[in-house]
Amino acid sequence: MPVARRIELPSGQLLDITTVAERPELAGAEVDVAGWPEFMRHNRVSEAYFWQTLETFPTTCLVATTDGVVVGDAHAVQLTSRAELPAGGWEQAVWAFADARRGLEPDVACALNISVAQDLQGQGVAGHLLAALRDAATDLGLGQLHAPVRPSRKHLEPGTPMQEYAARTRTDGMPFDPWLRTHVRAGGEIVGLAPTSWLVAGSLEEWRRWTGLPFDQDAPVEVPGALVSVRCDVAAGFAVYVEPNVWVRHRL
Repeated sequence: MPVARRIELPSGQLLDITTVAERPELAGAEVDVAGWPEFMRHNRVSEAYFWQTLETFPTTCLVATTDGVVVGDAHAVQLTSRAELPAGGWEQAVWAFADARRGLEPDVACALNISVAQDLQGQGVAGHLLAALRDAATDLGLGQLHAPVRPSRKHLEPGTPMQEYAARTRTDGMPFDPWLRTHVRAGGEIVGLAPTSWLVAGSLEEWRRWTGLPFDQDAPVEVPGALVSVRCDVAAGFAVYVEPNVWVRHRL
């Protein structure tokens, strides 16, 4: 049964959430999230696989609309669970496509992203999309929803180890980070790190173009929007960003 939700937002707008399977004409609509770092758009695994998610797993890909305009989306793949959540996080989750081609029966879903248009951010839309993803996976009989989460405020302190950051809590015991907190409130459990979840490698010229920074020293480079420093090798002429994420498991 396809997921279908209508929610009244604090602004009074009505938000409709459906699966791409139900609304294929909305698949791939642009969502203006604003402020997304340019360098993050250059992950080669994502470039190769991300949009295939809509065609291969439309029942766990969602669109959110207000007045018929797409204002948010969520993408999740379906795969056969492994003994351990992989260190490669987001990038290794796309083994779901190999599972699908081999005809393996999926038993978990893995969220790849949740995006919300800038003019609706701060109204709980991301949380509603996460809840709808949980419902979509449940409707398919999947036992869990995994997510390699990119904490929303980690970029403000790139020097803090991710393990330390992910373990930080408020006085009420909930995670300090807002996006991790949303996952936990929805029923998720922080279960580990994905230390090599998202890689961006490029020439120094590419990094200069993406960031406006000189990249002229053999030293860690702090790039706005990055969760950790970028490693720069001037002699070799390239730089590499290795982003850690936080594994969250939702038992359904």
